[in-house]
Amino acid sequence: MVDNTLPLNGLHIAPGERVLTRLVISKLPSGTVIDVPVHVVRALEPGPVVLLMAGMHGDEVNGVETIRRLVRRDLLRPTRGTIIAIPILNIYGFLNFSRDVPDGKDVNRSFPGHPRGSLASRVAHRFMREIMPLVDYGIDYHTGGAARANFPQLRCVLGQDAETDALATAFAAPFTLHAPLRPGSLRATAHELGKRIIVFETGESLRFDEAGIEVAIAGTLRVLHHLGMSPAGPVPAQASIVCRRSRWLRARFAGLFRAHVRLGDYVQEGQVFGSVADPYGEQVVRLDAPWSGYVIGLNYMPVVHQGDALLHLASE
Repeated sequence: MVDNTLPLNGLHIAPGERVLTRLVISKLPSGTVIDVPVHVVRALEPGPVVLLMAGMHGDEVNGVETIRRLVRRDLLRPTRGTIIAIPILNIYGFLNFSRDVPDGKDVNRSFPGHPRGSLASRVAHRFMREIMPLVDYGIDYHTGGAARANFPQLRCVLGQDAETDALATAFAAPFTLHAPLRPGSLRATAHELGKRIIVFETGESLRFDEAGIEVAIAGTLRVLHHLGMSPAGPVPAQASIVCRRSRWLRARFAGLFRAHVRLGDYVQEGQVFGSVADPYGEQVVRLDAPWSGYVIGLNYMPVVHQGDALLHLASE
């Protein structure tokens, strides 16, 4: 007899079941147990296993809210296959309004992890042991950090894998960005295992981006429909703009930064996109765009040092 159950966290989840289980990660110095809630929703009909995950960085709340709304609105009802939804992976960072775990390391640079490594490495290892073997496809939700905001955008490697390209097309974010794999990231580690993870970014840390959250929900439903797991999702408001080149423009001088453009704007080569002034009223330096492109990321912190990222410019 064929066993169609899904083994996860000591459970064997049968087709048609909806389960909330908790992965115990570690304990705080106080002895408080830190665990990660995991929603598992299985259809009766077999099909792909899709991961929806947020909170890799604890201060990135837009992804957390995206999955919360999907669960609360009862939108995760696959007609075939399985959905695994993890609203918060980095519980430590979430509790401390922090991007990282208490040891200062980034979980998304710690994959595939190690059972005796740093705390970030242990979180990554537990995920790789329990969740990753089950997954076929995934959406990893992120948010800009350090007072930098992102316009809603999807990131993946374009032009190398037809299935990844199809997922990006189905999601249909306002911008689709060609983003090379980074060593130690979830996306790179999944790629090595033949699993396809796309990344959605919107807004800034510790603030809700309502428009971006709704874009994320709609895009997720379109991906599930593309995989034959749900009815058709909402029709995108506009065609996605595909950008294969992007770069953060950085401050050449320290001072007070003022942006003269907004997220989503198109700027021409040579256009003044902002200025950096000294705080004493003696000097102002205009900042010109080195090429034409779209503003997909913007620094909202007025006080900047030399080398700080100011504006993320992407071009087709």
